[in-house]
Amino acid sequence: MKKGSFFVTVSSFTALFVLFLFGSSVLAQTTLTYSIFFPATHAQAKAGESWAKEIEKRTGGKVKINIFAGGSLTPADQCFDGVEKGISDLGMSCFAYTRGRLPLLEALDLPMGYPSGMVATLVANDFVKKMKPKELDGVKVLYLHAHGPGLLHTQKPVNTLADIKGMKIRSTGLSAKIVENLGGVSVAMPQGGTYEALQKGVVQGTLAPMETLKGWKQAQVVKYTTDCTNIGYTTAMFVIMNKKKWNSLPKDVQKVFDDVSQEWIAVAGKAWDDADAEGYKFSGELGNKVVKLSAAEEAKWEAAIKPVAENYIKNAGSKGLPGKQAVEEVARLIKKHSKAKK
Repeated sequence: MKKGSFFVTVSSFTALFVLFLFGSSVLAQTTLTYSIFFPATHAQAKAGESWAKEIEKRTGGKVKINIFAGGSLTPADQCFDGVEKGISDLGMSCFAYTRGRLPLLEALDLPMGYPSGMVATLVANDFVKKMKPKELDGVKVLYLHAHGPGLLHTQKPVNTLADIKGMKIRSTGLSAKIVENLGGVSVAMPQGGTYEALQKGVVQGTLAPMETLKGWKQAQVVKYTTDCTNIGYTTAMFVIMNKKKWNSLPKDVQKVFDDVSQEWIAVAGKAWDDADAEGYKFSGELGNKVVKLSAAEEAKWEAAIKPVAENYIKNAGSKGLPGKQAVEEVARLIKKHSKAKK
């Protein structure tokens, strides 16, 4: 063997040995950015983090996901557009924060009497599969999730519709219409600003799921929760990927994303219900009270918010969207998944 050939062989052997020794650190790795609007301590931020780690694990290190929680990469109301434009590769936020941008999906947030986060999450995913909203064509939908019934949390007790009249209530998306139809004054803002708004008296209440009382520490700045589960709304949330980035991934990696995301539908649903339970506990420990509506009052609240769905159908129709079908599909899915969970 010639001297030069010897060194070439040794060099090749060394390169192969290094590749074998360090594996994925030497192999080409795809690094993705993931914008999550929840604070890092929130149950859904943690669920998103565990999802990302599972992706990394099942791809054998081919994919690395860097998480930017608390809206640090893109604010909650810019997350969807941020993913579509490539500011972040992945994103988790609420459809409601870009109201009017995703009109058909607003049907999911109607006050239809969602009983739990798990049911709301299953409904959201099935709804998208069935209705195939064109407004989502610009991104890759990985999975959706949605919180448990949105309830009224206030600094003064609300036992009747008369009590809420003129009260400034934080809300977002279609929940703003719920507040207005109940007689309150809607003040639109994402969850991130709600604590301070309640603390400073900018608003006197918030329409939100129980989990916010602990997850966003809002039990510290309210005293009462009115249990209006009979008109419980939800806020559907997305986990999406930039379409160009998705198309650049190998098929085997895409399959991992699809498989893990399908599994995380149930993970996210359970996380919402667990967080609601923690919210009840945390609020109770602070001495806060739960107000239960009378049967007669429940009927009044249901009648008051009926126009919200009716107006949605009308507005959707004016845009050439199947609003009536969407509302009927949501009602059917709530009934289906509520029975399955009993």
